[in-house]
Amino acid sequence: MGRMISPGKAEAEAIVSEEPIGFYGGVDIETGVVIEKGHPLEGECVTGKVLIFPRGKGSTVGSYVIYGLEKNDVGPAAIVNEETETIVATGAILAGIPCIDQIDISQFKSGDMLKLDADKGRVEKID
Repeated sequence: MGRMISPGKAEAEAIVSEEPIGFYGGVDIETGVVIEKGHPLEGECVTGKVLIFPRGKGSTVGSYVIYGLEKNDVGPAAIVNEETETIVATGAILAGIPCIDQIDISQFKSGDMLKLDADKGRVEKID
């Protein structure tokens, strides 16, 4: 069971990175595509997916990129972290994206269908 950062529920496909994500310069605010060169998710789209990664990195402008993704209708359905630091927490809250942390992300892989209830700190695989 995790900790609620931003409330809400989601049911969507997972997209998983074992590496931190920097949203400023790392994710295209217009398309939701990861553009950071060399990142494991480079070229992948986060739109409508449960975005799972250990923690954020980089500039505080990343909070506004997360907000902008949602305002452009290309944001993730939810965010799951091992540790949600301030940049991701602020962005998720501003954007109204359900977000939880204190989750062992190694149990998930891209393509898993997930059901998330941030209010209860739960994320589980569904068939």
